[in-house]
Amino acid sequence: MEKSILLGHGSGGKLSHNLIKNLFIRYFDNPVLSQQTDSALLKINSTNIAFTTDSYVVDPIFFPGGNIGKLAVCGTVNDLAVSGAIPKYLSASFIIEEGFSLKDLETIVISMADEAKKAGVTIVTGDTKVVNKGQCDKIFINTTGIGILDEKHKKISTGDNIKTGDKVIINGTIGDHGMAVMSARSFENFKTEIISDCACLNLIIKDILDISHHIKFMRDATRGGIATILSELAENNNIGIEIEESAVPVNENVRGICELLGFDPFYVANEGKVILIIAPEDADKVIEVMTQNEFGKNCAVIGEVVDNHYGKAILKTGIGGKRIIDMLAGEQLPRIC
Repeated sequence: MEKSILLGHGSGGKLSHNLIKNLFIRYFDNPVLSQQTDSALLKINSTNIAFTTDSYVVDPIFFPGGNIGKLAVCGTVNDLAVSGAIPKYLSASFIIEEGFSLKDLETIVISMADEAKKAGVTIVTGDTKVVNKGQCDKIFINTTGIGILDEKHKKISTGDNIKTGDKVIINGTIGDHGMAVMSARSFENFKTEIISDCACLNLIIKDILDISHHIKFMRDATRGGIATILSELAENNNIGIEIEESAVPVNENVRGICELLGFDPFYVANEGKVILIIAPEDADKVIEVMTQNEFGKNCAVIGEVVDNHYGKAILKTGIGGKRIIDMLAGEQLPRIC
């Protein structure tokens, strides 16, 4: 057992899972926290709300398709939206290193305001701290979000209603964010066409929920990629999942960089992708609605829930084989969000 914190503890994979289970849940345990959903599902008087918080430490803070501010707003909005909630309010807290450029800070704040406006959410409170030079890497941002949750959507976070035959859908290509950040970090003098998929998904998710009452589960595939989400879902709900590798959309530039660097796109972070489990009778109409949205043009049915290998997600490879989809082990890309 590790005696100190490793980068891998922030990966969203096995080390993160173990840290949360063996330390945080061990001491903070309560019925709400033990659900381990993207947003805490709470009830105040007669109103159901979703409540979430996240911190952003991405390096570099500016990357193709976004910056740390846009990422902070989108990430928190998406955590609320995939819980079935309508995002309403955000907080924004900044830890800023002495000497940080005011111009860069203004650019970041403007991008946050723009994304909040697009998503229809309001930033209502916040905090600012400045630390000595060298005691923080430029800027870290924490955002907290509150959304209103309809009673009929309460089971989406946990996936309790998933059944055999339900379809697995994703709204577009995987690995774009992770490879965009990695390219900006490692290939400053080498131009790539990879752009982060960082985006608020609450409006496309609302469109889906408006036309289907059979959405069984949603989760945004951030750290650990879609592989970690699928592995956790299968294990936590004791269901079998099979994914067709050839059906999963991957941008060719992302695939090329992954092959060059030895990464598996299934484990690379996304910031604008949602995994959905839906009843088979609604799959076609959900796909139709998604393709009409700019964030769903490359959506696809990538697999289904099956009546075997309970507790495991299986990838059916392009050459006819099968392999277990496991949670990310170690740290593939640190400081990615």
